[in-house]
Amino acid sequence: MFNYLLIFVVSILFAQEPSPGYTLYTPGGGGSATTYLKDIDGSIYNSWSHSTGPASLPYLVPGEEPGFENTLLYYPCQVSNPTMQNGGVGGRVEIYNWEGSLLWQYDLSNNDYQHHHDIEPLPNGNFLILAWERTYSSEWSALGRTSVNNSLNQMWFTIIFEIEPDFNTGDANIIWEWSIKDHLIQDRGPEYDAFYGQISEHPELMDINCGNVGSNGGPGGQAHGDWMHINAVHYNEHLDQIVLSSRHRDELYIIDHSTTTEEAASHSGGLYGMGGDFLYRWGNPQNYDRGNSNNHILADQHSVNWIPEGYPGAGNLILFNNFHTNNSAAVLEIITPINNDGTYFIEDDEPFGPDSYTWIYTGGFNSMAQGGSFRLANGNTLITEATESYIFEVTPSGEKVWDYDYPSNMAMIARAERYTYDQFDSTSLSGDINNDSIINILDIITCINIILGTSEPTGSADLNNDGIVNILDVVTLVNVVLGDRH
Repeated sequence: MFNYLLIFVVSILFAQEPSPGYTLYTPGGGGSATTYLKDIDGSIYNSWSHSTGPASLPYLVPGEEPGFENTLLYYPCQVSNPTMQNGGVGGRVEIYNWEGSLLWQYDLSNNDYQHHHDIEPLPNGNFLILAWERTYSSEWSALGRTSVNNSLNQMWFTIIFEIEPDFNTGDANIIWEWSIKDHLIQDRGPEYDAFYGQISEHPELMDINCGNVGSNGGPGGQAHGDWMHINAVHYNEHLDQIVLSSRHRDELYIIDHSTTTEEAASHSGGLYGMGGDFLYRWGNPQNYDRGNSNNHILADQHSVNWIPEGYPGAGNLILFNNFHTNNSAAVLEIITPINNDGTYFIEDDEPFGPDSYTWIYTGGFNSMAQGGSFRLANGNTLITEATESYIFEVTPSGEKVWDYDYPSNMAMIARAERYTYDQFDSTSLSGDINNDSIINILDIITCINIILGTSEPTGSADLNNDGIVNILDVVTLVNVVLGDRH
């Protein structure tokens, strides 16, 4: 009882304050752009100038040496004449050093492929990039699609490439790829190229006749063939899995990244034995003929990502649900039905769980396009109301403890992300009892558990070096965390 009471009190203490760190974002809306890295007091820690506007949010990536000053900025951005045009169009990835020098760039904008929206840096320095893959009527009809909804008579499929930047030559090496074209199902007949079967019996595949394909009313009134409108990609290093968010299908999808390119185009292989098929999907099970309208929870969502290890809710998925109701967005956190082996449980003839979310924040905010949500180290959540250029932070109970309103009604901030002050430090930190490279409430809880005998003792918990781990070490650690708030 004392354990739970003490943890509750400490959680309340630290969750009512902003989570310390630097917030990274790029306002868009014009030709050029600037990326800002700001402290929570509003001061600018660093900034980068760009000649073209963002496609999504930028990312800081560890450099060869520790410290923010050695990080690299990965910036997905727009090209002036994209070959396919719809919301979130990009076409280029630029990489900068801390001083703002452009080190490398890669364009993916040709007749076959067009980058859009997001990228995802990987631990090895490579990155995943989202793209549309153009197909014409001869191909999509041969796969089993009955019709499309655009005057181009085209169907743009989703494809993901893993790119290895070569800073010496400027080249971009494609070392892995995955295409949804290889994971389709249709129930019209065996004469079509997509797998023939009963849709409800194959939740691992995408029904090629699900929903509309494009429209004649894209940005600027242009026709487009965007079928899925995947707007976010995120990687889980522990599972070697990728999660995707589809606005047009109101669903998120998890696929295996451990596959070879050949396995990714098949239905077997990889750590989970399913090749490139969906390991999991959630948000609208009517897409695979299961469930009903009550199970249709997502609506035009963005920003799906795994909550990091060591953070409250670790391993859960969090996302920005743009039209949770007709006039309000929401941030949702869900607990996936993951098995011990990294696969996902599903009952016969039933949709993937969960039936609902484990946490929700609704505060009357809206964003017609994009939008973001990320769990922070102290358990708070950072939310971006994209079309309002408004970033704010809420506690688990929904109290707003920090906000920033970009001073322009012509700009949009797709998403913002916060980096802890010691995010890129590689040295051992005094007080980092759970060894997650962050000193926060979780270290306090670990110290409490050591005192109560529910966690294994460790020398790093004896902060005052008196040879005993006790309440004095908890007090010392609380002061360390408070002192790290600048």
